[in-house]
Amino acid sequence: MNANEICKQNNENEHIQYSPAVLAANSVDSIRFNLTNDWNILSSIYDLLVDEKAFCVASQEWSEKIVLFEQPKELEKIIDLTIDENKSLTMPEIEKICRQVIKYSVKTSHGRFHNQLFGQMDPYGLAGTWISEALNTSAYTYEVAPIFSLIETEIIKRICELCGYVNGDGIFSPGGSISNMYGLALARYKRFPNIKTAGMFGLPPLVLFTSEESHYSLKKAAHWLGFGMDNCVEVTTNERGQMSVEDLEDKILQVKADGRVPLFVNATAGTTVLGAFDDFEKVADICEKYDLWLHVDGCLGGSALFCYKYRQLLKGLHRSNSFSWNPHKSMGAPLQCSLFITRELELLPKCNSLAVDYLFQQDKFYDVSYDTGNKSVQCGRKVDAFKLWLMLKARGYGSYGRLLDHALDISKVFVDKLRQRESRGFRLVIDEFQYTNICFWYIPEHLRNLEETEEWKQKLYEVAPKVKELMIREGTLMLGYCPLQYRNIGNFFRMVFTCFPVITDSELDFILNEIERLAEQLHKDINGFV
Repeated sequence: MNANEICKQNNENEHIQYSPAVLAANSVDSIRFNLTNDWNILSSIYDLLVDEKAFCVASQEWSEKIVLFEQPKELEKIIDLTIDENKSLTMPEIEKICRQVIKYSVKTSHGRFHNQLFGQMDPYGLAGTWISEALNTSAYTYEVAPIFSLIETEIIKRICELCGYVNGDGIFSPGGSISNMYGLALARYKRFPNIKTAGMFGLPPLVLFTSEESHYSLKKAAHWLGFGMDNCVEVTTNERGQMSVEDLEDKILQVKADGRVPLFVNATAGTTVLGAFDDFEKVADICEKYDLWLHVDGCLGGSALFCYKYRQLLKGLHRSNSFSWNPHKSMGAPLQCSLFITRELELLPKCNSLAVDYLFQQDKFYDVSYDTGNKSVQCGRKVDAFKLWLMLKARGYGSYGRLLDHALDISKVFVDKLRQRESRGFRLVIDEFQYTNICFWYIPEHLRNLEETEEWKQKLYEVAPKVKELMIREGTLMLGYCPLQYRNIGNFFRMVFTCFPVITDSELDFILNEIERLAEQLHKDINGFV
């Protein structure tokens, strides 16, 4: 039977009416005949999201709760989480479950969600996500992702230009931690290319340097790539959280004296807690002096590439060897959207490629240089470039520069308001912030004007977690809190401003008033502050 005859027979079978007994007995046929109807679930999803107010973008909707919080055991009672071998649900039952999931999830696009380093989504990014998910392809070859391959190439080309990488390269990765790991893998391969085949056997210990304020992913990378966490050396920081160049050089010399090999320095553009930017020019001087690879972790602060007023935060970036950036943080791209960029042309494929003839055939009918999978440590790879590309096409990347300039400006207004409320219990953790992370304490009235002993401090450090709990239970606001253990500083609030929502002055007053209200409410509660 030839292909045409098979197709004809299949088309004829579509019109055969099977009895319920036959369909029940043959689940494959049941699924096949109902598949067209199953796709109708997609038409109701957007309505469910709107009905349950999943977005709350407009300020008049910000009175809606950010989350209907339930403890895990209670939530397990509300939603049937069990998975059965043969039990199936009707379309209305599936819609009910979807509604429940939306109802009890955190509304991260709510205008008062400031809990993470990301905030409200850009709708064009969400549109791009829906399209790319629906098309469900992988970014390893042009053959299976033609337009997406071109889009990724275009974005990387433009970001390289903005970084000052004349002949750069890059790839989208599944998160900033992996992007940082790419930088370390490339640094190791460039210094010791035989490591790709022979491994690290016979080499002296290789050492990377990163600030005590930097992201924990560098220590994880040291573990995963076989350096060992003991060979991830922490460099001290100044009051603002910037890496000490003097301490960096001292520790490089100490490592050399120990017989270990200094290989890699991670500088940070926007640290997780304080939002600090290291001095890339000075760090680059040290790296060039001792022949070390300089990577800049810009996962948070990399969006300053687009800024007009604050572009100088990234001064010296062009002297780095590699750069990581997460547009899903400050810019509002949907999770996940992460790039790794390097000025070292052709190093990514040299480091990561394998001659896999079932996927990367060299005798294809098109230009195989667009098959980007050879640059990646992954095989299957989501087409995350499209959501970012659609955002940039819709607004022009200058719009994001202006939005981030506004976020930085409004963060400075927030700092001024905190200073104006010092008599009402607000206190900054440091005097000046470089980025949009603003860290502060609220001192409840019953703790003011007391001697600030260690016992007093411990009581102060309990305020942020307890206020945060009440925020979530009431659903009015979500801010993160953090300690700085390496400075022996306990919990404080961290407010992070992003491109979206576009915050106004009056909203700043609401945030501060709400913290005051919740803290004083807790003090009146016998289960609150002691």
